[in-house]
Amino acid sequence: MTSKRTGFYAAVVAGIVALVAVPQTMDMFTVMQLTGFVAMAVFALSQGFVWGFAGIMSFGQAAFLGLGAYSYAVAAINFGESTPAMAVGILVPVIFAGLLGYFMFYGRISDAYVGVITMTTSIILFNLINSTSGDAYRVGEAALGGFNGIPSVPTLNIPGDPEAVLDPNQLWYVTMGCLILCYIALHAVLRSRFGAVTVAIRENETRVTLLGYDARFYKLVAFMFSAAVAGLAGCLYTNWGAYISPTIFALAISAQAIIFVLVGGLGTLIGPILGAFVLQWLMSSVGQQSVLDANLVMGAVLIVFVLLVPKGVVPLIRDTLWPMLQHRFGARSSLEKEAHE
Repeated sequence: MTSKRTGFYAAVVAGIVALVAVPQTMDMFTVMQLTGFVAMAVFALSQGFVWGFAGIMSFGQAAFLGLGAYSYAVAAINFGESTPAMAVGILVPVIFAGLLGYFMFYGRISDAYVGVITMTTSIILFNLINSTSGDAYRVGEAALGGFNGIPSVPTLNIPGDPEAVLDPNQLWYVTMGCLILCYIALHAVLRSRFGAVTVAIRENETRVTLLGYDARFYKLVAFMFSAAVAGLAGCLYTNWGAYISPTIFALAISAQAIIFVLVGGLGTLIGPILGAFVLQWLMSSVGQQSVLDANLVMGAVLIVFVLLVPKGVVPLIRDTLWPMLQHRFGARSSLEKEAHE
């Protein structure tokens, strides 16, 4: 079994253990806090996939997170049922990414401008939703609320029974389960022929095109995959707080996802998840005191990792520390074997 496959199975087992153990061993406040961390870890996973494997630098990934969150909120209020609202919350970002990506990739926009366009899209959506205060801005029964956002969003219920709303522990099971399923699904995508071609396009798009593959199509589909995961994260994030506001489209949210990926490890799936957990815990801890500013700490972390650990923590362990340990214990094992002989 290769080290990559071993790491994948270890990550899945660790996730399942956390899924079962957290509600049994931790108090309600910690469970709710971790549920929010998990929702943002799903968002970081979407950034890690589109940037680390498809090579698309999306500076405005928060646009898909926000579209998923608002679509879920509006649909849940109108339907009175969370199950179809979840589907809407995923579908809307995917359609939006398909339209935006079609014009970017089939228009042969350069990578730098793709980053600018995604960032600009996020800013436009932020200002658009921010200016929707007043009764005139409603979608069915849901008032968009402008900068006040949408309060009292119906949270997840058991499918088919709107009255059976999930409690915090059950919401943890659903949120953590979604993170594990997203991790497995993206791993399966990357192991498929589609994933191999997508990664090859990241390495050398011209060569892949000369081999007969339509790089634009693969980049568009990868972009839509990432939007689906970000939309799911938006649904989970809205359920966590039962509230959503235009700040979810803010550039700071997109920047957080980029930092999660940089710290955890670009080009890995587990890295963005670990980066999201560690940095959210750090921001939460810093936010509880009045000495340091959380954004200042995040900026310092970004500078330190860019200068000293540019590949991130997981690639550092995988490429440097793990081989050193294997070599050391392998050498010790050989010496012990020779001594016995």
